[in-house]
Amino acid sequence: MQGRDFTSIIDVSSEELAHVLDVSLRMKDDGVRSSLSGKTLAMVFEKPSLRTRVSFEMAMKRLGGSAITLLSHEIRMGEREPVKDVARILSRMVNGIAVRTYGHETVVELAEHASVPVINALSESEHPCQALADLLTLRERFGDLRGLAWTYVGDGNNVARSLAYASVMSGMRLTIVTPPNFALPAEDIMRAAELAGDGSVTQTTDAHAAVRDAAAVYTDVWASMGFEAELENRKQYFQPYQLNADLLSSAPKDALVMHDLPAHRGEEITDEVIESTRSIVFDQAENRLHVQQALLALLLQETS
Repeated sequence: MQGRDFTSIIDVSSEELAHVLDVSLRMKDDGVRSSLSGKTLAMVFEKPSLRTRVSFEMAMKRLGGSAITLLSHEIRMGEREPVKDVARILSRMVNGIAVRTYGHETVVELAEHASVPVINALSESEHPCQALADLLTLRERFGDLRGLAWTYVGDGNNVARSLAYASVMSGMRLTIVTPPNFALPAEDIMRAAELAGDGSVTQTTDAHAAVRDAAAVYTDVWASMGFEAELENRKQYFQPYQLNADLLSSAPKDALVMHDLPAHRGEEITDEVIESTRSIVFDQAENRLHVQQALLALLLQETS
């Protein structure tokens, strides 16, 4: 994986995905086994961040490297200077670029013109680093991911797309349940089905049926960052899909609760559910650090 980009979860093979999780667990349990001393990661943020910024900075620090944060108003990428110029300039000064942006085309253009690895730290199309953390969290709980059934409830957004791809690649059975007209596009489901892996993805609008056999029930905000103006209109469609005690009553009694955070408590998830003993949302948040540490080690300097 050394020297490659990570713009999408499908930039890695099923075997490489499993390897990233293996390295993440080893680094989390036994400490760092790779050094990025003298290496620097540039982090470009066009969207606000808590988990992404802290986890990447701490990952580089643990690996002996450093990170530089570039905020959108400082560089005005695509406005003050072209994205391709930013990619070329950063490539001459740093060893890797992580970008948290709106349009996925920005990630693609950076990767096209950069000579160092580019990592998608979030775009409107995908959230691959979050998917890695989610898989690591479930692997810690269940051991083997193969055959594990889980359900995503909410908007067919970037998180749902990355989870769909990751589920097929890791052998999991994902059910995506959304209000009518908010599902992932059919081409995304077809693309997931074509990936190498034994997993599957199905979509439905029946939330209670979808969680019946789920080992974990996952939700996300009803309006992703950049689409907040749509929230009030969306509420009428998404309210029946709230992750609450009533919905969980249709799931197995030991089903876990997941959310990528930040959560809008009282909207897509109730305070009661997110604070329950079934909630593993803060495990997910912590694991952003561990998977990104492994990813950086593998992309910027090969580790065994």
